[in-house]
Amino acid sequence: MIQITGNWRSSHPGGAVGLLSIEIDRSQAQKPDLDRERLTLENQLREQFQGVPRAEIRQLTHMQDYTQYFKRFKKSYHVLLQLDSICNKSRSIPHSDALVQAMFMAEMKSFILTAGHDLDQTQGTINLDSSQGDEVYKILRGDQVTCKAGDMLMADSQAVICSVIYGQDQRTLITQHTAIVLYVMYVPPGIDQGDIGKHILDLEENVLIAFPRSESKLRQIILADAHTPVTV
Repeated sequence: MIQITGNWRSSHPGGAVGLLSIEIDRSQAQKPDLDRERLTLENQLREQFQGVPRAEIRQLTHMQDYTQYFKRFKKSYHVLLQLDSICNKSRSIPHSDALVQAMFMAEMKSFILTAGHDLDQTQGTINLDSSQGDEVYKILRGDQVTCKAGDMLMADSQAVICSVIYGQDQRTLITQHTAIVLYVMYVPPGIDQGDIGKHILDLEENVLIAFPRSESKLRQIILADAHTPVTV
């Protein structure tokens, strides 16, 4: 499903990418069950982090690794900003679509950066690569961006579908008609393989709460320093 370039391996030693693909069966959807789990998670996050300074949260496991990665590109890790908005600004985890909600819930639980794509909207082979700095694509909000040199990215035969710094593209976004979802976790050095695996399983569980008859097709971790993927 995913081709790994030598450029990605050499540019991101110690890094990893997690993959989860699920074929969605919407025949017995249970969105209210997922909403209850979301509200429980939001309350837990507020109990743990409400009023805690951002500088302190930046030092947490995983958050620190992403903060350092984003700092290389003079950017802030947006998951930190999302956590702050939930805990201190009475905002909620996005929940208009169950597949997106499941992704954000897992992301806020582990702080591991995750993207989600409609696999049927991708074209040809998907490549995991490191940006040259001249790749152009349209992000979710519709803006055209040029990738930062050295950033992790994925691209199909048509264009980039995601980069760490600028996020997902508009063309392969998840919709209410998505039949096969591909979740991708972009992981900088320093994060344990076991934590990536736990995140994959948490995300899968969230999806199955909402769509219990769905079937997982792929659970995998790709390590930059190993040529054999790890099955979760």
